[in-house]
Amino acid sequence: MYQWYVRLIGLAACLALVVVVLGAWVRLTDAGLGCPDWPGCYGDLIVPDDDNPEEVARANAEFERPLDSQKGWHEMIHRYAATTLGLAILIAAALAWANRSDPNQPVALPIFLLGVVIFQGLLGMWTVTLLLKPVIVMGHLLGGLTTLGLATWLLLDHLRRDHLRREDRPRDGRRGAYVPALIALVVLVGQIALGGWTSSNYAALACPDLPTCQGEWWPPEANFAEGFVMWRGLGIDYEFGVLDAPSRVAIHFTHRLGAIVTFLLLGFVALRIVRSAFNRATRTAGTLVLVTLIGQVSIGIGVVWFGLPLWLATAHNGVAALLLLTTINLNHAAATYPE
Repeated sequence: MYQWYVRLIGLAACLALVVVVLGAWVRLTDAGLGCPDWPGCYGDLIVPDDDNPEEVARANAEFERPLDSQKGWHEMIHRYAATTLGLAILIAAALAWANRSDPNQPVALPIFLLGVVIFQGLLGMWTVTLLLKPVIVMGHLLGGLTTLGLATWLLLDHLRRDHLRREDRPRDGRRGAYVPALIALVVLVGQIALGGWTSSNYAALACPDLPTCQGEWWPPEANFAEGFVMWRGLGIDYEFGVLDAPSRVAIHFTHRLGAIVTFLLLGFVALRIVRSAFNRATRTAGTLVLVTLIGQVSIGIGVVWFGLPLWLATAHNGVAALLLLTTINLNHAAATYPE
């Protein structure tokens, strides 16, 4: 039973990464409202065929948003993958509970992961019913990454199970790499949240030049107060954004500043760990963070430089997820192995 649990957790981690990338693809193709209802699409579990006049007429009569089957399929592919992920985690949590007498079997974290997935499903519903409200879209992104992170942590627990039981592990939690790695993770999550806020407010190209923004090192017209209003009431359609240019500039510019801070901090922490006399696993984890960090910053620059091409913008989201995974791996290694 435990081996089936491990297989499902591994599957969940892989599926969670796919779902995160698909979610970015949906946002970037403006398909977030490709299905105006939830969990189906125009009342069906399969997107209506826009080559069928009867289906088009029915869909357009029942829903205010005209049918666009291409955008609908983008959204439904994402929902199918998310549903499969939810089922895998549900079964894994059930197996963990059924096998709770096994000393190797974690129980609390798989159950908590199931709770996160249930709430993530609610966020997915609210994303549609609240018309792409940015704070909900950002929360949905963070929920997906939380799911990915927890599944990966559980998988790492299995892979490093023998080391977790070692009697010579420090018992007081004071490890040279542990606190810096945790700080790096917190800062990275904050930067990812900024990225989600930038994307959900359609501010990715508010500063089309590099390294300046609107030709200035500090854009004077940026409206930070308006750009970071989290809640604007109900009934507003946020597709393509509702903010003016100065507010979007403020969001984009803040994301850039956060990227600089994140790059410097994560780079410093990872480089310090790689160059210090820690164990091999922790040094390797630090190296992976460095490599992924450099790749993510390079892609971020390319996104602005080349004007937000779809493949590169999607890759920016995917590598952000990989950077999160490598930072989680660093935290797990720092918490698991003695110096």
